[in-house]
Amino acid sequence: MKYLYSFVLICATSFVFSQQGTISGTILQADSATAVSGATLFLDKTSHYVISKSNGTFILNNLPEGEYYFVATYPGYKKYRTAVTVKDGENVELSIILSENVMDLPEMVIKHATMTGGDEGMKEMPGSAYYLSPKELQKFGHTDLNRALRNIPGVNIQEEDGFGLRSNIGLRGSGVERSSKITLMEDGILVAPAPYSAPAAYYTPTFGRMQAVEIMKGSSQIKYGPYTTGGAINFISRQIPSDFSGTVNALGGSFGGRNVSAFVGNSHKNVGYSIESFHYGSKGFKELDGGGNTGFHKTDYIAKVRVNTNPDAKIYQSLSLKLGQAEELSHETYLGLTRDDFNENPYRRYAASQVDRMETFHTQVSATHMAKLTKFLSITSTVYRNDFKRNWYKLDAMTDSLGNKVSISNLLDNPADHNDAYDVLTGETGATNTLYVKGNNRTHYAQGVQSTVGIDFKTGELQHDIDLGIRYHQDQMDRFQYQDEYQMVDGRMLMTEAGVSGRESNRLTNAYAFASHIQYNLKYKKFSFTPGIRHEYITLKESDFGKNDPDRTGVNVKMSENVISEFIPGVALDYAVTKKFNAFAGVHKGFSPPGANPNTRPESSINYEVGAKYSTHGINGQLVGFYNDYSNLLGSDLAAAGGFGTGDLFNGGAVETFGVEFFVSYDVLRKSKSKFNFPVTIGYTFTEATFKSSFNSSFEDWGQVNAGDELPYLSNNQLSLNASLEHAKFSVNISGKYNSEMRTTAGQGTPVDEELIPAYFVLDVSASYNIIRQLNIFVSGTNLTNATYLVATRPAGLRPGMPLSFQLGLRCNF
Repeated sequence: MKYLYSFVLICATSFVFSQQGTISGTILQADSATAVSGATLFLDKTSHYVISKSNGTFILNNLPEGEYYFVATYPGYKKYRTAVTVKDGENVELSIILSENVMDLPEMVIKHATMTGGDEGMKEMPGSAYYLSPKELQKFGHTDLNRALRNIPGVNIQEEDGFGLRSNIGLRGSGVERSSKITLMEDGILVAPAPYSAPAAYYTPTFGRMQAVEIMKGSSQIKYGPYTTGGAINFISRQIPSDFSGTVNALGGSFGGRNVSAFVGNSHKNVGYSIESFHYGSKGFKELDGGGNTGFHKTDYIAKVRVNTNPDAKIYQSLSLKLGQAEELSHETYLGLTRDDFNENPYRRYAASQVDRMETFHTQVSATHMAKLTKFLSITSTVYRNDFKRNWYKLDAMTDSLGNKVSISNLLDNPADHNDAYDVLTGETGATNTLYVKGNNRTHYAQGVQSTVGIDFKTGELQHDIDLGIRYHQDQMDRFQYQDEYQMVDGRMLMTEAGVSGRESNRLTNAYAFASHIQYNLKYKKFSFTPGIRHEYITLKESDFGKNDPDRTGVNVKMSENVISEFIPGVALDYAVTKKFNAFAGVHKGFSPPGANPNTRPESSINYEVGAKYSTHGINGQLVGFYNDYSNLLGSDLAAAGGFGTGDLFNGGAVETFGVEFFVSYDVLRKSKSKFNFPVTIGYTFTEATFKSSFNSSFEDWGQVNAGDELPYLSNNQLSLNASLEHAKFSVNISGKYNSEMRTTAGQGTPVDEELIPAYFVLDVSASYNIIRQLNIFVSGTNLTNATYLVATRPAGLRPGMPLSFQLGLRCNF
């Protein structure tokens, strides 16, 4: 009898479960109807959730009968929410359209106010561009900008401190020194402390609080000057959400690493807001002789408020205010290691760097007004102000046994010639040698107003998209530096004489720039034609008070002024061979403004690209060839690049740069019915850059240049491999990057070991597991193989990359 009861129970249970309901359907992007892969779909206030496949399909099984709210979320998109009724034995079919939230603006305005228009806009881009999406950024949760950008074709990076505190980024061989040859922006606003008068970006926005990143190369970048040779990068900060939501993250790890952040925001009918706090730091992975902190701590706060008319107003308008403040204290130094010491312990730091530190304070404020006047006309205007103060207090030089002043760069390059000074540097002896520690005290401001007009309309079969933009900008760099003197006593540095502010570099540099552009995109059937032109009118002025006038009386002031007026044209052509395959070509003028010295000419080049793009469900690819022909390459005398640190620009003659960029992303399981996604991405860049003329340069990395010499700090071959295994409950991500060897000075043939950075391969991994849908545990590993690799021999001495490190913590979304 008991067997009969068991049989009946099994049948009844099977009947009950077979009668439970399901919800299935597809999830697509709003404008392009492209499938959304990896979106989270769930029934609110239940434990039922899945992720979408690469073709956008999904299915929720075994749902009890009842009334629910069905929700779809995807990083960087507005939340989708709808009421559903589930009945036993029935399927609810849904077709979900997600709207992207690239910036807190209406969809029509997005393509005029951003570089790419996000995931959806990328498909319409004429030329080469890349959108680093919120989902991609979340995979590893990088706070190091270098590690996030290294997988993007055409991006050249030189690491420095291992944490990405100061960026050295170039695009298509433009040069990496302090990212001074590319246009850097945050939310469309120039972000370098003084982008015209002092473009070396000792300030890099806190990357961990960014929602997405746009990288523009090719002819379309002329909209985003002043630097138009390599390209432009726009950091998109986290936007005001469409409904109440937020995140709280708390992570800790190797070398005393910690990362605590919180974000909350909401939107109502006529107002929206968000508040964000980001704190991170480390005790450092380098080992200071005698002990001490080699790490950093950084805090960043951002607040946003938006007021707007009713969404259905005849003229929709919004006014947004953004306020930000960031502080940093980092125990960083320009002092590297000799080659012998690097080979023995690459993570050592000499005793003479024990008082070195960088202190920064940054504030930003901007107000943006947007008016959608008609369905085809919009105007977006922004007024902005950025202030940046920094003092990098660091060892600059010391005296040898004869009392001669020796730079730290020269000392580390030739330690055998300065044995006594080297022993003091390492704290081994306490001779009377003087150590000169310079306070590189500088203040910057950048302010301006900019406006963009977007016009979109059709005439018959022609689609017209017009961008008109103007910007008036002012910036200033104020150098007011000093130098203290120390002696080494029992391995500790004791100050013997305090310097006087203004007795070192003491000058003001100002820039006044008016920029305008027009870009016209004409579409006819399969063709897209995009001509454009930019104009930069720049006045640069400098007052050098010298080292003997700390009160700036002007008794011996040296004045210089440089006025530049430059037209920068560009044109691109795109042809849709099929709905999935596009071919494109473009040509534009490259430009970089010179310094205040009237004898310095602007950097000028003619840049070409030709390529093809392919996009369909689960597969995206791009192949591009480029050629940049410089008539005059500008060099910069930066201490960070091994120079004297004056910041002066100088003419570098003719240069030829060419290369190939390749990118493909493929979901291996895109046709599988499993609950997994398995996207794999491969990126490759080949770059070669050579001088076409001979000259003698005081810039250490160039020196005596002969025609045919290769440019330094440029890897010919870069290869990146990325793979992710995604499930509704967990994900595992792996990222590998290979950099071929690169020379550290201009030259030809095979470089000697002293002028070579060997090839290296670095592997990173991350994983997350959802404890519940709103809470996941996150772990990541950097340099998983613990490879020891050299990243630079400048500013002074050899510098290592980040060793093996881990972080572990919780990430909460609500």
